[in-house]
Amino acid sequence: MPKVYSAAVVGLSAEVIEIEVGILPGLPTTVVVGLPDTSVQESRERVRFAIKNSNCSYPRSRVAINLAPADLPKNGSQFDLPIAISILLNSEQIMFDAEEIMLVGELALDGAVRPVVGLLPIILEAKLRGFKKIIVPLGNTVEASLVDGIEIIPVESLIQTIGYLQKLVRVIPIKPVDWNELQTNPSDGLDFKLINGQEAGKRALEVAAAGGHNILMYGPPGAGKTLLAKAMPLILPKLDVEEMLEITKIYSVAGLLAGKQNVITKRPFRNPHHSSSAVSLVGGGSHPKPGEISLAHRGVLFLDELPEFQRTVLENLRQPLEEGTVTISRAFGTIQFPANFMLVAAQNPCPCGYYNSPDQNCICTYQQIFNYQRKISGPLLDRIDIFMEIAKVEYSKLSENTSGENSEAVQKRVQLARDIQKDRFKDSKLLTNGEMGLKEIIKHCILKDEEKEFVRRAAIKLNLSARGYHRVLKLARTIADLACSERIEVKHLAEAIQYRTKNA
Repeated sequence: MPKVYSAAVVGLSAEVIEIEVGILPGLPTTVVVGLPDTSVQESRERVRFAIKNSNCSYPRSRVAINLAPADLPKNGSQFDLPIAISILLNSEQIMFDAEEIMLVGELALDGAVRPVVGLLPIILEAKLRGFKKIIVPLGNTVEASLVDGIEIIPVESLIQTIGYLQKLVRVIPIKPVDWNELQTNPSDGLDFKLINGQEAGKRALEVAAAGGHNILMYGPPGAGKTLLAKAMPLILPKLDVEEMLEITKIYSVAGLLAGKQNVITKRPFRNPHHSSSAVSLVGGGSHPKPGEISLAHRGVLFLDELPEFQRTVLENLRQPLEEGTVTISRAFGTIQFPANFMLVAAQNPCPCGYYNSPDQNCICTYQQIFNYQRKISGPLLDRIDIFMEIAKVEYSKLSENTSGENSEAVQKRVQLARDIQKDRFKDSKLLTNGEMGLKEIIKHCILKDEEKEFVRRAAIKLNLSARGYHRVLKLARTIADLACSERIEVKHLAEAIQYRTKNA
């Protein structure tokens, strides 16, 4: 009994699936076994009509379709094409060697092959497992071209697939993409030069972007917190090849690669609403999909009006902020999604927004202010590197026509600092200072006696926790990188410490 090979997406990886078809005398019926979900069960009717509309015959007998391994849940429509080919192969309507070929594709009733979700990890797994060819939908061409080292055959119909497998039709394999051509500088966002005032806020964002640090901006309504956050994309460093492939794989599994957006070439900037649930933010579901924090991997997760998010939802950020991954457990196993993102958050000081405002009275009671601020727990605040107060800009500055430094100049400094860090961590999996653990901090944040004494006094005065102390050192390392300084000096530490004052 010949087997046909396909793959099931599990988390961000894929598992090879063997498709076996048994045809026995009996009443015409088709059963699918091997833990198929509804979408796989419904493939019976799509496959039946696709075969008949492709000038082939569907067996008028009992057909059993087995998807192995049997203990792995299967979901998705990518099994349509391989199931159809397996039926035709086992009913001896076509003949070909199926051992080194993988097939993926959804079938329309007329036999057309439609694009599928999660193709990128499937192709990577096929390459890893030694398959020489993989047949994919024509609509997934751009996504499929991201992988080199395996022959990728794009097809648009079941008839074309049959013709190719029997060597009656020639199909030109997909040419691998040139990754260097995909590397682009950020282009979406608000230019820094358009924002008058807020120089301290711009500097804080520059430090955050340079080292991948988390930042919380707080201040009255209309001060410019959201405006500054939306200017963040233009100062972020460009993605390298590995990062582009990593992010594109996440978006492929999430089903967000559509139309011309088949490759993620810019750092993600995700801005979920404060009504978002824990599942939408962290990921999950019966068949776990990446949430907003994974979609922001290697980019920015912007949470506006931070205290308006449910506290239970925010607490789910603690593990990802610390470890750079999120783990989702289900009955069939545990799935891990990458979530190495930079958190940019904004909040008002109280419900009305004018607590401690010098020119407008706050109308909130003490209890309202207390309840508003306690929505963000201490452990979560301790995982934020930079606290920046965004004060109201005076009218005289708003009306000035002077043009400040543009985002391009800031982005060049950020890129230089990131290049320094990339060289520093070339022998590890780390990319930024913000990812450093205790071992890396001890190795790369060496202080002389003068700097040690300065930090000691500051830690006592501000009552810094151990995590807060280490975050000061990581911040100082980034500030030194921006200044192209090999060692951390007192001035670098002083700037880093001023960003920790809200958590004192």
